[in-house]
Amino acid sequence: MAGTVVADTLQADSTSTLVLKNGVANTPPTIQDSAGTQIGTFCRAWVQFNGSTVTNPASMTGVNGSFNVSSVLDNGTGDYTVNFTTAMPDANYNFALSCQGSGASNNLIGIEQNIATNPTTSSIRVLVKQVATSIDRNYVCVAIFR
Repeated sequence: MAGTVVADTLQADSTSTLVLKNGVANTPPTIQDSAGTQIGTFCRAWVQFNGSTVTNPASMTGVNGSFNVSSVLDNGTGDYTVNFTTAMPDANYNFALSCQGSGASNNLIGIEQNIATNPTTSSIRVLVKQVATSIDRNYVCVAIFR
């Protein structure tokens, strides 16, 4: 049955979980404006892992939580490849990256997409750096939106 539900609030019963489903497999529900134009989707993949305990070959060891991530590969100090369970429709997705700080005010920590390896539909490679040196951090976070 096809149709449209118009409501200001959707709320699950106090004893259940609210579930939104899309009729197309492996495709998240979309967010649309009042004209029906797509303006976003839910997060397609995310992971939070310990960069010091991720193992090689790619595995879920060191992963504290994830969605649509099959494994994290340790390519070396502060260098990781996040592999998606279900591929993105294309490589034109947005990514949000963060990591644990250093605790010292003069030791800036940054995380970036590895410019030597472009994002693909199946993975993204990220680097964690302290000033110009790659470093492993206990909390590395990656979120993918498309």
